[in-house]
Amino acid sequence: MKKKFIHVLLTIFLGVIASRLLYLGVFRHDYYLKEYAMINEQTIRGASAPRGRILDVNGKVLVDNVGVNTIIYNRLNNKEGVSEVELAFELGNILKYDAGSFSEYKLKKFYIAEKDGAKDLITDEEWDLYNKRKLTSDDIESLKYERIDESILSKLDYEYRNASYIYSILNTGYYYENKILKRGVTDEEVAKLNEENLAGVDVLLTWERIYPYGETLKSVFGNISTNGVPKEYKDYYSKKGVGINSTVGTSALEFQYDEYLRGKDALYEVSGGNLSLKEEEKQGADLYLSIDIDVQLEVEETLKAEIKGAKNFYNTQSFNHAYVLVGNPKDGSILALSGLMLSKDKFFDITINVINSSYTVGSVVKGASMSVGYQQGLIEVGKQVWDSCIKVYNTPQKCSWTRLGYMDDIRAMAQSSNYYQFLIATRLTNPNYTWNARLNATKESFDVYRNMFASYGLGVITEVDLPNEHTGIIGRTVSDDLLLNLTIGQYDTYTPMEMFQYVNTIANDGIRLAPTLMNKIVRDGEVLLNHKARELGRVDLSEEYIARVQQGFRAVMTSGTGYYYADQKYKGAGKTGTSETFVDTDGDGNIDTGTLSTSFIMYAPVDDPKYSIVIMSPNIAQVDNGTYIYSINSRINRKITNYLFENS
Repeated sequence: MKKKFIHVLLTIFLGVIASRLLYLGVFRHDYYLKEYAMINEQTIRGASAPRGRILDVNGKVLVDNVGVNTIIYNRLNNKEGVSEVELAFELGNILKYDAGSFSEYKLKKFYIAEKDGAKDLITDEEWDLYNKRKLTSDDIESLKYERIDESILSKLDYEYRNASYIYSILNTGYYYENKILKRGVTDEEVAKLNEENLAGVDVLLTWERIYPYGETLKSVFGNISTNGVPKEYKDYYSKKGVGINSTVGTSALEFQYDEYLRGKDALYEVSGGNLSLKEEEKQGADLYLSIDIDVQLEVEETLKAEIKGAKNFYNTQSFNHAYVLVGNPKDGSILALSGLMLSKDKFFDITINVINSSYTVGSVVKGASMSVGYQQGLIEVGKQVWDSCIKVYNTPQKCSWTRLGYMDDIRAMAQSSNYYQFLIATRLTNPNYTWNARLNATKESFDVYRNMFASYGLGVITEVDLPNEHTGIIGRTVSDDLLLNLTIGQYDTYTPMEMFQYVNTIANDGIRLAPTLMNKIVRDGEVLLNHKARELGRVDLSEEYIARVQQGFRAVMTSGTGYYYADQKYKGAGKTGTSETFVDTDGDGNIDTGTLSTSFIMYAPVDDPKYSIVIMSPNIAQVDNGTYIYSINSRINRKITNYLFENS
């Protein structure tokens, strides 16, 4: 009976095994085959392919690539199974890293690995608790890290710490991926590595950016990663299917056009622990900019000369930087842009600040504020008024920069009358205004102005093809006095790029276009993307009134405040501006000194605009030293316009 029972059990047991084998071998065959392939067959990327070049509009190379020797480690090539602790020490004899790269956490992790788990840091009682499942493996590891204290760490020399850093690289990322140990290694380091023939360690040719024109536009070109995808960009790039070791753009144009500039890395298939080439690497596409490097260099040299020149004149103590943009108002393309700061007789490129630094710009906004008067029916075209002052309740009187006599709307723009703009604001808020009365300005009053300004490109994102663009600061306080300030560019702030879009909108008959630096993108002779003017909106104003603003800007250059800013033969139209600003002169974080900042916008020729120009010179004069303002903007503009028209 007992034998029969055992026989039945054995039969059942064998039946279960047979059915299980049948299930695994037949019904689940494809599933486990795929699982096996996922474990043993991987497609991995090689070292990053060269990125596409960046060129100017005429094909002159602005950003290129240079090959550099790079040491990489791949665990799959470590056929001998050499311990990575041992390998870290061997590599440390050749590769030396800056102590600033070391960290306590990495050092402790290496110490535990090098001491074969550092089991002696745990007491017998604690191991007993662990075996009884009263302590977890995480608890044990935490105790180890806690007990590797300063008494232990202080005895670990540079060589040990250097090896700990190398060990951290060897254990970064997926096991089958290349680990970049060091870029730009010397021939001596390469020779030593070849001599040692370390398991899994190879020298590959990777690529770095070079800049034929030095520092010119480097802040606009942007940066690329140097050791795979940075942590803060991993989610962004992983969603795009970019490998963790890929070289990627991290700012400005390199980031904006990364999907085109990034090369296609070589692909290798891992099967049975062996690597085989699946796809060869391919260089990224070339980005042609609208920038004309000859114009760019002329703008930079002019800006440097005039900033230095200004510092030799009276009342420029607080002045140290300026901006210039040159473009084509018909399509929004940018021919040149430069921001330079002078510090201790050295210039620094701050060009990228044209999209994220903002300033009060003064009277250049009067084309937009005059448009409010036209739109709301608050002024009569051609009607003469006497330039005077405004006095609202509890506020000092406000006047023009000088007594300008009789003027109509055109002369008001030409001579930059503040009073004329104040008159429009009073009619908008209090048609029955009398001297020293309240205007009763409301948020809606501000909105009327800001909506008009926005339609020109002031106070809004311009949508230029650079990441992280900021608008200026929009004031939140509502008062009669601040409304008047807003109308003359003394309240809200605007970036140089907003000013560029604003002047282009006027030149382009009220059509607002997105500014752009991209002309075309080309790969292997094929144009992948071409610049086309992108309309963002239109000014809410009739053609008649747009033409009136244009006439006012033309009068600025023929008989107004901009008369000396350009040769009359270029037929320019533009607007000057001066604003009251403040700076921190002693570096204590408090704004303590009043200054004057100047700005200028222009397009030419007026009948068929070919060029637009923006110049901004913050803090050009210090108020407490008098009213003298060095004429830097007119000097810059005359040089640039002469160059543009003589070389076009």
